[in-house]
Amino acid sequence: MRCPFCGNVDTQVKDSRPAEDHVAIRRRRFCAACAGRFTTYERVQLRDLTVLKSNGRREDFDRTKLERSVKIAVQKRVSDAERIDQMISGIVRRLESLGDAEVSSKQIGEIVMETLARLDTVAYVRFASVYRNFQAVDDFDKFMAELRPIAKGD
Repeated sequence: MRCPFCGNVDTQVKDSRPAEDHVAIRRRRFCAACAGRFTTYERVQLRDLTVLKSNGRREDFDRTKLERSVKIAVQKRVSDAERIDQMISGIVRRLESLGDAEVSSKQIGEIVMETLARLDTVAYVRFASVYRNFQAVDDFDKFMAELRPIAKGD
């Protein structure tokens, strides 16, 4: 594993333990060249996914991009980082198990929204406002009107 600080390729694993409910392995590493310490995660990848964007473009699926968007939605809401990582791993496993190597950005967005709705309603609304590209207050009003019957039913 290459050191993120100095680029040295000879790093040592100092500690390994299960993470994300035994779905990943967390490794603490040490670089002998610069004495830097860093953490890596090892996960099973069932297949390489390609994302079909709404404009027709294709790009490789990027887990960090998914993590970033979910973490923005849950910012200052859900404090359990382990729970968020488990949620993201669950979303990735679900995408990989769809059976297709190509998944649309719309499918990803819908799965994320469904998962966030179960986790935190405010995070769900935050994500939806970006995903559905709300342009005006009326867009929020319409969305909230659809959401209220769902929230009351819980």
